[in-house]
Amino acid sequence: MAAAGLPVIDMAPLLRRGDAAGRGKVAREIEAACRASGFFYVTGHGVTDGILRNLDSAARRFFALPEAVKLRIPMSKGGRAWRGFFPLGGELTSGRPDGKEGLYFGTELPAEHPRVRDGWPLHGANLWPTEVPELRPAVEAYMEATTRAAHHLLEGVALSLGLEADYFAAHYTAEPTVLFRIFHYPPTPPSTDGRENWGVGEHSDYGLLTLLAQDEHGGLQVKTPQSWIAAPPLPGTLVCNIGDMLDRLTGGWYLSTPHRVRNDSGQERLSFPLFFDPDFAAEMVPLPPEAAKGNGGTGTPRWDGADLQAFTGTYGDYLLSKVSKVFPELGGEVL
Repeated sequence: MAAAGLPVIDMAPLLRRGDAAGRGKVAREIEAACRASGFFYVTGHGVTDGILRNLDSAARRFFALPEAVKLRIPMSKGGRAWRGFFPLGGELTSGRPDGKEGLYFGTELPAEHPRVRDGWPLHGANLWPTEVPELRPAVEAYMEATTRAAHHLLEGVALSLGLEADYFAAHYTAEPTVLFRIFHYPPTPPSTDGRENWGVGEHSDYGLLTLLAQDEHGGLQVKTPQSWIAAPPLPGTLVCNIGDMLDRLTGGWYLSTPHRVRNDSGQERLSFPLFFDPDFAAEMVPLPPEAAKGNGGTGTPRWDGADLQAFTGTYGDYLLSKVSKVFPELGGEVL
């Protein structure tokens, strides 16, 4: 089954350890989707409608607050943990301010955690608005359910590459980098300078998998080999896309896909992306030869001119090189 040109995959068999035939079918569907566009919808993910309703309601309450109140938990207060609120236009994509505001969260770590104690960037505690106390349990419930789904989905990715189901868990995601965002997009205004306005401009994600819930207003667009296509919300689904490091690990067999957002609905739009990525300290070396099937990509230059196959280092190295460009002033202060 497909919608808007993107396949819909029932990932429920990945949650059933004994269903070898079902898991094999899902793996084949994942491979086809990752080869075709790097984007697909998933059902059977285990993130309940109640979890999503609670998150949506709490998020709307937060973004309805006056900006001065929201700025009581700015990202500068989050420091090296890189958490908190940023206002409209406060995030850059490809050097241009985005038409969105948002909240940044990550895995909640106490001050005595070794990585926090040693000052690792992007590790630490979240910032929570006291004005919307229901936001914290809503975010934590969503992050827990979606992270669990991502672990299972990555088993399907491993099987799709001819690896043991637990390959990524054993080598990259025993302690994953899990980052979660809530983005609020006002209606995108018409251009006044001859350049198109975007809620978020063309970009690819950095890590392994992104799982996205979006409200009913849509606006997500995906760049396929043929053209840009819409990825509208479908009831009961999450959108999944692969990131730069899965592209890197597979030698370009699976390509991370550019995407962008423009909110033309005339309504306020919310989206809820969770980024499920390698351990911050994991070295990004290619998978075993039988899994890294690519030859470094298609030969067509990436949208940003980057050569992912030439990258060496840890996932943390790659991630920090990216986020410091998203918030250049903050990056210079805390990273």
